[in-house]
Amino acid sequence: AKERKEGKMRLEKCWFCSSNCYPGHGIMFVRNDGQCFRFCRSKCHKNFKMKKNPRKTRWTKAFRKVAGKEMVLDSTFEFEKRRHRPEKYDREKMAVALRAMKKVAEVKDKRERAFIKKRMKVKKVHEKVADMKELKQNIDIIKPAAVRLRQKVISKEADKMTDE
Repeated sequence: AKERKEGKMRLEKCWFCSSNCYPGHGIMFVRNDGQCFRFCRSKCHKNFKMKKNPRKTRWTKAFRKVAGKEMVLDSTFEFEKRRHRPEKYDREKMAVALRAMKKVAEVKDKRERAFIKKRMKVKKVHEKVADMKELKQNIDIIKPAAVRLRQKVISKEADKMTDE
């Protein structure tokens, strides 16, 4: 029974779209000054070479944040930042850190759900206004059906009265 040691993968972020770059995937571009740019796929690399701005490209994470479609300012993002200073852990400190990470993830999920719910509330108002506008424009289609339905109800009531 061979036991396989479980290692942790280093997931880099794509410079252009901010998605994960898994080990062995994507492209790494190193500029003459030594700065490294990682790209998750050729689509991101090509857009970078064409000098496209990720904040103006609709499918990127940067665009979604600039356009207000995703949370930008939240204290939970501080925990996700990469730190370049190694830190010594003992067992107790590690356990506390793991519990804190779970709690931070729960808080972040809760805040994201509230953010999305708030965004969708505005959308529902716009949809209702559009529906009312369409109803006013096409009321001539609906009116005859409503009149016929009302006449049926009145005739049924009249039949009940005559039966009694």
